[in-house]
Amino acid sequence: MLDPKQFDEMAKRFSESLPSGLRDMQQEVEKNARVALQSAFSRMELVTREEFDAQAKVLARTRERLEALEARVAALEGGDNAVAETDTKD
Repeated sequence: MLDPKQFDEMAKRFSESLPSGLRDMQQEVEKNARVALQSAFSRMELVTREEFDAQAKVLARTRERLEALEARVAALEGGDNAVAETDTKD
């Protein structure tokens, strides 16, 4: 999830971009914007960069293992085919 400071910064930038008449309510707007941003981002089910990198490493290892297992299966199937071919020739 995003750092709370980032929410504060986004809310502050949002409130600073408001017309001058609304700036009188700047603190209230910042608070409401912060809550709205937190709610929106929590519904998006975002992950941190660290979590993403960790899952990317797990996926890479899983792919390597899958490729190794596919190679073993192909080798075993090749060995079975060679035995089956010799049996049919006899």
